[in-house]
Amino acid sequence: MQAVFDLKPFRPVVNLSNPTITNISFTLYAVLGVNEKTQILTTFLWLRLFWHHEFLVWDPDECDGITRISLPVKKLWSPDIIIYEFVDDDVSQACPYVYINHTGHIRWDRMLRLVSACNLEIFSFPFDVQNCTFTFGSYMHTIKDVRVSPALTFEEMSGNSKRYLEASGEWELVVILGEASILQFGIDEWDIITFWVVIKRRPVLYVVNLLIPSSFLMLIDILSFYLPPHSVDRASFKMTLILGYTVFLLIMNDLLPSTANGTPIIGIYFSVCLALMVISLLETVIITNVLHHNSMKYREVPRWVRVVILKHIANLICYRQPEDVPPPSKAQEDKPERLDNCSGPWIIQPRAQEPAPHPASTTAETTVAMATVASVPELQQICQDLSELRAHLTSLQQDSERQDQWCHVGYILDFLLFRIYLLLISCYALVIICMWCIWIHQT
Repeated sequence: MQAVFDLKPFRPVVNLSNPTITNISFTLYAVLGVNEKTQILTTFLWLRLFWHHEFLVWDPDECDGITRISLPVKKLWSPDIIIYEFVDDDVSQACPYVYINHTGHIRWDRMLRLVSACNLEIFSFPFDVQNCTFTFGSYMHTIKDVRVSPALTFEEMSGNSKRYLEASGEWELVVILGEASILQFGIDEWDIITFWVVIKRRPVLYVVNLLIPSSFLMLIDILSFYLPPHSVDRASFKMTLILGYTVFLLIMNDLLPSTANGTPIIGIYFSVCLALMVISLLETVIITNVLHHNSMKYREVPRWVRVVILKHIANLICYRQPEDVPPPSKAQEDKPERLDNCSGPWIIQPRAQEPAPHPASTTAETTVAMATVASVPELQQICQDLSELRAHLTSLQQDSERQDQWCHVGYILDFLLFRIYLLLISCYALVIICMWCIWIHQT
């Protein structure tokens, strides 16, 4: 046995022209972490290597039926198999022993904490699927000295990994694929095996903490359009909603992946949602300006506004104006005119010639006529005041009609912009969902 240990520096073959065949298999036990910013994948593997030692062969009958022994790995030659994507120090727990069969076949089981470089695509976060490669091969020995091949089929390695992979984490294994190939560099060639490990993120955490609260805030913003447009509380409510959404984004920023390669679609989704809320606030400001600024100045509604908005746009959005107040009756129209006639000069008509009355009767009529003549200035003042009151009421009625027209213009614009806002949100949601679905299907 000591003679075999002394041959450790040499490859264990009788004929050095024969390459040593190394069989590789592994089981993915856990996905420890994914760092999108540094493009690093941290996993935990159970690695198993097989190779043949031609100097360690014995007959079990001559050794009391012993068919397998364990020896320190440091006493034997071992292939320098590495993973090309490894980017950190190997801090894995060492396994100091190997099993040796009486036929000379060696099995070395070890646990490996693998920190590997991986091209992470986060565009479809949190519904992303990552495809990382593990390339196994000899670091020093070329294809003439060491050949590598899979110890199990790729389907068996994938099934074993799915069976043992911890299911409580953020990631789940989709499949493990592989291919044996030759790496050529200059005049030398190396035998390698490339494994493609496809993992998928579980999106429940991000859907509950990011997408659902954001959707609720957008729904509240949509429902805020049902507040009266002429109310100042509507604008303040939308401003409070925007402030709350901004605080929500600041709190949830740690859950979003960050990388210099691109921005995830969920980040674009949040930015567009915030922009839509700002547009909604601007729409409220415009409607408030139309309802308060123009109507309070009692301006006449321009003709083009009446034609375009009150007629065509109102018909387009199926807006129905309230029925007008019925016109006043004829008796009501006559009264102001008769009052208006009071403002004219008063003429006292002489009485017609009648038979001579009784002296006492003549004296009473004379007294009444004198009282009527004395009260003529007071009646004239009353008629003048009534005329001014009528003119003031007519002006108030006209101002009220103008204000009602501007209110109808504001309501129609509010209905139109609300429907456009709903259309934009619906189209945006459909685009986001389709992009996620297409990305997941292609991956």
